[in-house]
Amino acid sequence: MLRISALWAVSLLGAAIVAAQNSMPLLEETSTRVSEHVWAIVGFPNIGIVEGSRATLVVDTGLGPRNGATIMRVVKKISTNQKLFLTTTHFHAEHTAGEAGFPTNTIIIRPTMQEQEVEKSLPGKIAQFSTYSDQNRELLAGVKVRAPDMVFGGGELKLDLGGVTARLLWLGTAHTQGDELIFVEPDSTLIAGDIVQDKIVPRVNRGEGSVRGWLSVLDKIESLKPRYIVPDHGVLGDGSLIAKERAFINDLQSLALALKHDGLSANDAGKQLTAEVKAKYPDWSSVELVASFVDRVYEEN
Repeated sequence: MLRISALWAVSLLGAAIVAAQNSMPLLEETSTRVSEHVWAIVGFPNIGIVEGSRATLVVDTGLGPRNGATIMRVVKKISTNQKLFLTTTHFHAEHTAGEAGFPTNTIIIRPTMQEQEVEKSLPGKIAQFSTYSDQNRELLAGVKVRAPDMVFGGGELKLDLGGVTARLLWLGTAHTQGDELIFVEPDSTLIAGDIVQDKIVPRVNRGEGSVRGWLSVLDKIESLKPRYIVPDHGVLGDGSLIAKERAFINDLQSLALALKHDGLSANDAGKQLTAEVKAKYPDWSSVELVASFVDRVYEEN
């Protein structure tokens, strides 16, 4: 098992990937051991692999079947289990559209709300991502995802993988309406989706996410007290990332509300706060997302 200090060092690759997200690089056939039962493929996006004595769980698929097949080659290096579960943190294309690269007997699980988003909105996301580059268009050509084998509501589904339990959690709207987080016991490892990341401005798309909901989800996972965190994008980290994420969201929300109270338009507030965030948080990436974040704050208040 890697200690946190080593974990941070190994995951420096993630920082480079964050800077190059627009190019959406292919996943590489390498893995980092996070805890006793959890591995991560650090890339776009980060992939979680949880191994028990009887079954293996993979979290997220990569962009298109070619990346899904890469994940499966890594899984086979880690596990000899015949039973394979696959779940996805949310419906965006880089997290769901690689499913065809997995064996046909893979058991696919999604929360009810996420499955509704997959059915309604994933085709549009695939079309959108296909316009970003020739490589994306090739990776996503003809991609369709099959219906899940298991759908869960009620907030939680527990998977006993043999000596390790994966708690699949739906805690409400945050980055999307169907965000799923996976808490692995006894490893105290949280596979956090886009909900907890290190120094990346949160993406809250119109019609998909909620700033208020994001804060509510952070409050709920705080009680889990995770030792390790595997985010969807960027570097791997520890439980302190939750407080860091909350502090940033609270700060940006408060700044936006003050400007709204002063009568500034959402558009002008977004421009002003983009400049302020660049100065106040110089080591944070995806600062271009500040404007859409501010827009959601204005909508919700």
